Amino acid sequence: MMAKSLLKRGIGVMLFAVGGLLAPLSVAQAGVDVPKLPPAKGASKCVEDTDFMRRNHMDLLKHHRDDTLRLGIRTTKHSLKGCVECHASEKTGSVAANKEDFCVACHSYASVKLDCWGCHATKPAQKSAQKPAGHPSAVSGSTRAGGDK
Repeated sequence: MMAKSLLKRGIGVMLFAVGGLLAPLSVAQAGVDVPKLPPAKGASKCVEDTDFMRRNHMDLLKHHRDDTLRLGIRTTKHSLKGCVECHASEKTGSVAANKEDFCVACHSYASVKLDCWGCHATKPAQKSAQKPAGHPSAVSGSTRAGGDK
């Protein structure tokens, strides 16, 4: 009987401690507005639904990167270039030029560092004259901009 009492007390203390640890999480989020993002341009809907993209876009981009770089498979469904083309701001023409732009707004809200833009363009490629076959952007679109923020 004494063991049951100790077990109940132990469980109660543990639940109280866990509740105490989780309480600040709900308070920290109170009053923080979710980023307001402009609608995407281009396709009538994203390649996946919004909730799925919020949770999995980084995995899709990593998988696409691995297929492209390591296996030489180039598709457009989950390409960073496609994301930039659809989500670039009308105001800045970029996904990462200021705090309201698509990528920066969400990554700031989630406190996640963006490391894409050291190699990839933050703005859609300009429609211009055909590049020569050996030119790097003729193969990769214009995703190699090296910081054109």
